[in-house]
Amino acid sequence: MKKVIIAIILFVNIHLVKAQGYYNVVSYGAKNDSSKLCTKAIAKAIDEASKKGGGTIYFPAGKYLTGPIHFKSNITLLIDAGAELHFSDNFDDYLPFVESRYEGVDVMSFSPLFYAYKVERIAITGRGIINGHGQKWWSAAESKNLIEGRNKWQKISDSLNKNILLPDDARQTKKGFLRPPLFQPMYSKNILVEGVTVINSPFWTITPEFCENVTIHAVTINNPHSPNTDGINPSSCNNVHISDCHISVGDDCITIKSGKDLPGRTKATPAQNYTITNCTMLSGHGGVVIGSEMSGDVKKIVISNCVFDGTDRGIRIKTARGRGGIVENIRVSNIIMKNIKEQAIVLDMQYAKTKPEPVSERTPKFRNIHIANITGDAKQAIFINGLEEMPIEDITFNDMQIDAELSSVFREAKNIELHNVTINTKRGASIIAENVLGLTINAFKTIKPTDKPALQLTNISNLFLYNANPVASANYVEILGAKTKNIVLKNNNFKLVQKPVMIGAEVVEKIEE
Repeated sequence: MKKVIIAIILFVNIHLVKAQGYYNVVSYGAKNDSSKLCTKAIAKAIDEASKKGGGTIYFPAGKYLTGPIHFKSNITLLIDAGAELHFSDNFDDYLPFVESRYEGVDVMSFSPLFYAYKVERIAITGRGIINGHGQKWWSAAESKNLIEGRNKWQKISDSLNKNILLPDDARQTKKGFLRPPLFQPMYSKNILVEGVTVINSPFWTITPEFCENVTIHAVTINNPHSPNTDGINPSSCNNVHISDCHISVGDDCITIKSGKDLPGRTKATPAQNYTITNCTMLSGHGGVVIGSEMSGDVKKIVISNCVFDGTDRGIRIKTARGRGGIVENIRVSNIIMKNIKEQAIVLDMQYAKTKPEPVSERTPKFRNIHIANITGDAKQAIFINGLEEMPIEDITFNDMQIDAELSSVFREAKNIELHNVTINTKRGASIIAENVLGLTINAFKTIKPTDKPALQLTNISNLFLYNANPVASANYVEILGAKTKNIVLKNNNFKLVQKPVMIGAEVVEKIEE
């Protein structure tokens, strides 16, 4: 009997301790009928939990109207099924300005809707809905009044951002009306976002900055038809895990960044050790995008097992002269891309058109990027566009089949390999390559040949083309350019091709067949 009583006491004590770890916001004065702003009630619950070492701030079913929510360490927000957080669209509720980062530039700006600064072990979880009510923010950001006059928020921005480092193109920053992201933890560790549905973000949605060990799992983000409402943008973070998310937004679905131009190079904090898997992306400028703000480096990234359906582009890596930084050690595999409006795969170092310049810290680099097991359709399958002074290098494509309208383009590149790749175009060559040093093409196919050769190669050095087995067509490869040299064609079956190899008169070096 004594043992039974002790067991009951222990059971009750354990559950009392567990219950004490939950802080129901309604108990602190929050109204769950959206009749009253409950920012202070939520802050009070967080403060009390923090004093006791942390806990779970609980939102039961209902609608809550709130301003910004600021985390402290060891705090979880549990937004239960049936609960909706509706964020105020009164801009004054997001004052005072806090330390933030806007498109890769460190600034003082409106408080993010959820904000954390130098905290640890925080989470947003549950099956509830978070509504950022971004429409008023979107309209204000696009208003001509921001250019023609200085409103009170712009004047605050002017006074607090006098001495910040600016990027080469600082138009947005100087405008001084910088919309807040929905969730921006900064310099924080051990962060979890799981299960919630997010809609109508004022700006970028989930954007950890300078954080470590970030997990974003089973989150739905829905911000279509809205400006610059990227889905998930972990910037200059270390160890990021994104999985099982569903994203449809007005800009890029998932973007990896590390700062812009001089501000990014000065902080020199890379985005590294990211895994992105099992996600679906619908509306968006890009499925998964790296850059263009990558001045602090992006490296050791794995993207796998995703579906992009209806995005403007699939995988996009972009930069420009002036950024500096390195993108390297990237693996992409097992992706379905359907209804892609522009390119399925983009590696573009001329995102902004600029003139060649001597190699310096301003010169970006793309290298060691490997893409495999891609199926889909797009306006253009692949677009590689390096710099004259810094070619894109060490890129491989394996086991891909893409239907496209236009030719793929490889320009200013080094050490490019294609193995078992099929690209069908409606018109023109499947691939047009110019100024490439080191091009290996193994078992390349185009199942639906056009009136152009499958491969149009100009000024190519060190070409090794082998194991081709093309279907019946007029020709297969055209080799042009006075700088073309060291061309080897081996082990190809050209029996069904009328004129398999066409060589321009300007090609002086003998081709080995």
